[in-house]
Amino acid sequence: MISARSFFSPPFVTAVALLAAASVGMSMGIRAYGIYLSKLPIEAPGGRTLNSLPAETASWIKFGNDRIESADVVATLGTENYISRAYIEKAPRDPANPRIVDLHIAYYTGMIDTVPHVPDRCFIGGGMTQGTNAEIIPLNLDRSRWFQDPDVSDELRGSVWRVRLADNSRYTQHPGQSVRLPDKPDSIRMRVMGFDAPGGPRVFAGYFFLANGGHVPTAQDVRLLAFNLTDDYAYYMKVQCTSPNAADAQALASMSSDLLSELFGEIMLCVPDWIDVRTGVYPADNPKRDRIAHQRP
Repeated sequence: MISARSFFSPPFVTAVALLAAASVGMSMGIRAYGIYLSKLPIEAPGGRTLNSLPAETASWIKFGNDRIESADVVATLGTENYISRAYIEKAPRDPANPRIVDLHIAYYTGMIDTVPHVPDRCFIGGGMTQGTNAEIIPLNLDRSRWFQDPDVSDELRGSVWRVRLADNSRYTQHPGQSVRLPDKPDSIRMRVMGFDAPGGPRVFAGYFFLANGGHVPTAQDVRLLAFNLTDDYAYYMKVQCTSPNAADAQALASMSSDLLSELFGEIMLCVPDWIDVRTGVYPADNPKRDRIAHQRP
C-alpha cells in the first residue's frame, strides 16, 4: 500500500514538477511554432455541396439518375456530402460503344477519423476480386482554360493557377467565373486497378484525393496532407471514377481525364479556397485572421 506520506516525498514532488514543466513547455512550444493539433470543420463558400455539380458539360451528359444511397450506406460512407452519378459522352468516337464514367465524390471535414472508402476495400468487401495490380497514373487534364493567378502575393505569383469555368450557362451556374486549383494541378495522379465479379466483365476503378489545397493518389497519404500541423482546418475529398467499358487502367485514366477536365473547376467550387483559408480571408471566423493582423508591423 502506498502511504499518504509517499505522495509528498521529494522524489514524487520532483517528478510531478518536471511533468508539469514539460507540459507547460510543450504547450508553449506548440503555440510558438504555430502547431494546431485540433482541426476545425470547414465547408465550401455558400455551403455549396457536390450535388450541385452540373449534369452536363460540353462533351458529357448525365446518364440515368443520381444514386441516392440508403441510410446504412451513408452511415458507412461517413458523410452526407457526396455524389454518385454516371456520365456518358455525347459524341462518341464509337457510337455503338460510348464511354461511360461513374463518378463518385465524397467530402469530409473536421477531425477526420474516417478510413477512406476506396474500391480496393469496398469492392472486395462486396464480393469482387482484384484482377490487376494497382497503378499510379498521371491524369492528362486539359489546361487550355488555365491561367496563372494574378491576385496572389508576390511569393506565390506564377505558381498558383486558376481555371475559367464554361462560358455557356447550360454547363455552369457561374459562366466565365474563375476558380483556384489545388497546388501543382498538372501533377495529379490516380490510383487505378481492375476488379472482377463472378460472371461479370472486368471493371476498372481509380481515385485520388484533394485535401487542404493539395492532392495525393492514395488513402495512406491523405491523412498526412489533411492534418498539416500548421492548419486550423482540415478537409479531404475523394474523387473516384469507375467504368464498365475501359479496356485497361490507361483507358480508365484517359476517360477520367477527359471528364474531369470539364468538371474540375466545378469540383473546386465544392471545396474551400485554401489560399483564402491560410491567409485568414475565409471563413469569416477564421482564427488565423487575428493572428496575421497581430503579426503585421
